[in-house]
Amino acid sequence: MSDQPTQADPVRLSLEEVHAFCEGTLRAAGLSEPHAQAIARSITRAEADECRSHGLYRLIGYVASVRSGKAAREALPELVTAAPAVLRVEARRGFAPLAVETGVPALIAAARRTGIAALAIHECYHFSALWADIEPVVEAGLAAWCFTIGQCCVAPPGGTTALLGTNPLAFGWPGPQRRPFIFDFATSAAARGEVELKHRAGEAIPQGWAIGPDGAPTTDPAAALAGALLPFGGHKGFALSLMVELVAGPLIGDLTSRQARAVENGDGGPPLGGELLIALDPAVFGVEDLPARLGVAREIFSLAKAQPGVRLPAERRYAARARTREEGVTVPAALYRELLDLRG
Repeated sequence: MSDQPTQADPVRLSLEEVHAFCEGTLRAAGLSEPHAQAIARSITRAEADECRSHGLYRLIGYVASVRSGKAAREALPELVTAAPAVLRVEARRGFAPLAVETGVPALIAAARRTGIAALAIHECYHFSALWADIEPVVEAGLAAWCFTIGQCCVAPPGGTTALLGTNPLAFGWPGPQRRPFIFDFATSAAARGEVELKHRAGEAIPQGWAIGPDGAPTTDPAAALAGALLPFGGHKGFALSLMVELVAGPLIGDLTSRQARAVENGDGGPPLGGELLIALDPAVFGVEDLPARLGVAREIFSLAKAQPGVRLPAERRYAARARTREEGVTVPAALYRELLDLRG
């Protein structure tokens, strides 16, 4: 399906080619097959939904962390039952996608058995989109939350020094026809990956995203990367970011983003940390009226969409998913050449 591009034309790849490209690149870098497969699935899902900041671009950081020796190449995650409704996955300093795939089926089973369950993933390198981590849980008919830290690059509102990570969170609600309501966003004004992509494209960032090294507001992505991002929504975003820092760090016994920065090697790959997933079965509050309660949720969604200009979270992704299944995805030519160079 690949086109024959000129030097400047974007490259078109099918989703199958995206997966094969990812797996081959990671295997060539020395990563074990289980991890390479899991990361390839994660990146392909992001590309399919046109979430490019978590797509092929992320291969650069993954490969860097393999080659630098930061991430474990072979270590397989271990699932541990800490309590009837509390599960742990020891990632053993491996990448997160395989750890998530290891723990999520058990999380679903535990939530159906007990009504609510939690899964803590320890010592993983997380570089992927949180919506992808919880989507299988929500597609199983459960409500779900997910939290993880990010690179320590966010200053408190009014501050001038990075203290917190981008600290994304995700929530999902079961929906019909495998199209659940899911949102996923950083508690910073923008994900660091978005700023990096703006920098690569030579584009300015909006006001309010970041401050430069001097603490002054900036629209220059290079200055933002050297300075600090800001929370979205001022003190409200800061409070949410602190919540994520607490539940994905000390609550589950893992690193804060500041502690993760202290053990970083600067290879440009993902930070070390933990991840917390929580799943809740709506049926636990009454099977008899469950259809009615789910119907109320659908009514809310319908009323929102009936208003001109309203788009529900995930709708853009679902539309992209349907399109890319048929048309494939486009990759900027410069990025594609850089990714080819990763294979040596």
